[in-house]
Amino acid sequence: MKNRAGELVTNLSGKMAYKSFKPNPLPPIPAIRQDDEMVEYLVKANRGIATIESIAKRIPNVNLFVSMYVRKEALLSSQIEGTQCTLDDVLNPLITENANRDVSDVINYIKTTEFAVDRLKTLPLCTRFIKETHAVLLSDVRGSEKNPGELRSSQNWIGGSGSTLQNARYIPPNVEDMKAAMSDLEKFINGDSNLDPLICASLIHYQFETIHPFLDGNGRVGRLLITLYLMEKNVLSTPALYLSYFLKKNRIEYYDRMTEVRRNGNYEQWIKFFLLALSEAATDAIDTIDKLIELHDRTTVTINAFGKAKASAQKLITYLEENPIIEIGKTAQALNMAYNTVSRAVNLLIDTGILVCSDKVGKTKIYSYEEYLKILRKDTQ
Repeated sequence: MKNRAGELVTNLSGKMAYKSFKPNPLPPIPAIRQDDEMVEYLVKANRGIATIESIAKRIPNVNLFVSMYVRKEALLSSQIEGTQCTLDDVLNPLITENANRDVSDVINYIKTTEFAVDRLKTLPLCTRFIKETHAVLLSDVRGSEKNPGELRSSQNWIGGSGSTLQNARYIPPNVEDMKAAMSDLEKFINGDSNLDPLICASLIHYQFETIHPFLDGNGRVGRLLITLYLMEKNVLSTPALYLSYFLKKNRIEYYDRMTEVRRNGNYEQWIKFFLLALSEAATDAIDTIDKLIELHDRTTVTINAFGKAKASAQKLITYLEENPIIEIGKTAQALNMAYNTVSRAVNLLIDTGILVCSDKVGKTKIYSYEEYLKILRKDTQ
């Protein structure tokens, strides 16, 4: 089998023989056919991203929004890979990373995103950058035994539990072809292209997942690459756009459409799916920002009526917008405030319906900023 996306290559011989996929370099040849439908999707996706950028420039606390959105994306991207935990688990101050391996995976993804966004200031997207990002992702969590930060030196495959090279659903490039493909991908990422950056992002994500250069963590790194590439190309100024909520909702189609490229060289159907994902992700981000701004403004009006307690309550609300599930002891320590001062502010917020006591572990009470969490929980359950 051979098409514009690549070809199957026979490895080994006899009973040990198997066929791996060798991808062709990007961009595709013949060139991408941009029909009216694709152009329509492209315009809509670019318009959505432009709206996010416009809103981000207007709101003073955009970093708080981005911080929470990164956590939501970390959870959704990890859930695509089978992680079983909720947003509340990730935010709960009493659930430690060591006590819950799923929470550890998600928290490491958050650290990885923060690392990669910061690293982008000093290093362009390249194989070295991707390896450094992968090393952070798999540091001290599940997969830490699978050579974090190193390209694989053995053949991997994709399939159900117990699958082998002989019955795998997909076999990525052999080691030699993988290294060549990563070199080609690096050139495409950093080269000049007459394609729209959103189309380039779709091709980069597909190609990375097809190459599958690591023994573990390929999906999460590949999805993070989308945002990082768009930031590097100055399409995004902040990591406020993520596709995982759409890809999780359409997980089977997500995999099937990439398979269709490998089988028949049909990049166009994949690009349209990807652009649709971008449009929905932009719509989701805009809706979330609007709701969080409205909630922030409404809460500020309530707090302004607190009189002498206004200052401590405002400080607590700012903390809650980054940590919407709290317990008083850790909160007092984080804010460098007296325990009783935080306790009084918590009680004021409970009396006005802003906070609720959501749980109790021993003598320790857990409080939740429920309206805030309700907005963020969308699509994470």
